[in-house]
This record gives sequence, C-alpha cells and structure tokens, in this order.
Amino acid sequence: MKLLVLSAPSGSGKTTLVRRLMSDFPNLAFSISATSRSPRGQEVDGVDYYFISKEEFAQRIESKDFLEWEEVYSGTFYGSLQSEVLRIENEGKTAVFDIDVAGGLRLKRKHPEACLALFIQAPSLEVLEQRLRGRGTESDDKIAMRLAKAEQELATASSFDHCIVNDDLDRAYAELKRLVGPFLAS
Repeated sequence: MKLLVLSAPSGSGKTTLVRRLMSDFPNLAFSISATSRSPRGQEVDGVDYYFISKEEFAQRIESKDFLEWEEVYSGTFYGSLQSEVLRIENEGKTAVFDIDVAGGLRLKRKHPEACLALFIQAPSLEVLEQRLRGRGTESDDKIAMRLAKAEQELATASSFDHCIVNDDLDRAYAELKRLVGPFLAS
C-alpha cells in the first residue's frame, strides 16, 4: 500500500496540482473524501466528495469506516474512507489524498512507511486571500475563518515530508513531479 498525501491551507492550489499530477501518472487514483458540507459550485457527489449528512458521518465514525477524519470547521466534517483505499488498491493503483492539513498529518503518523506527505502553500497569506476571494464561493466570514486556520496550518509545514511553495504553478508542479516519481517507482 502506498498513500500519496497532498495537504494545504484552503486556496493554496493543491487540487489544481493533484488534477495535473493524475493526468501525468495513470497509476494514481483519487481517494474521494467524505464531507458533511454542501456541494460548492460544480462539485458532484461521488466525484469530488461523498456529500453525506452529519448524522451519517457520525455513524460512519462509530463504524470505524474512516482512515482519518476531522471536524475541520465547527459542524463540518471531512474524512478519508477505508473503502476508497481498498477500491484503489484493487485497481492496482496508488491512492492520492487531497485533504486538510490535520488529516494529512494523521495519515502520515498512522502509515509512515507507506505515505509520502506533501505540504502545498501559497507564497503569502495575502495571495491566499486573493485566491479564496477569486473563487467567489464563500462569504467574508468563511474566508476570514479559512485565513485564520491557514496561519495555524502553516506552522505544521515542517512536519510533512516536503513543502512546495505554489508561487508559480509550472515550477510547483515540476517540483511535485520530481518528488512523486521516485515514490511511485519504489
């Protein structure tokens, strides 16, 4: 089992990097996370996330269905389902996790030998705020909450295997590929 984890403060560009990586490495498969939040924009259930109720999320925690889970924001849960990793392993592929920072660290601690944990960060909190506002999907209150959380998350960057600053998408992607290639080949 191999687990490729990309974690970042919201708006750092990790999802963009994950999508690009998956187009270049056909032996990767996206581990679809579960969340108790509502879909944003064009998100599709079973593709971007499994959108489930808080009640179902609590039941699945109780049933130990998650490799890791976190109440990322008050009342909003995210988690990585064990069934996703099994599905991906059965396909003969490596699971890619696009998850929050606490979840990424939890996977790294639980599976240190199998995990490559990468932290993606924006060049500054100002750039991060511009990116979040540019999405046009969240209120000022939500953006302020995400920025406050990002400050805390940045303090954990050194706990990851590598940190990639996404100041230029092509440069950040080249660094990501350089790290992922040997991991997949090992």
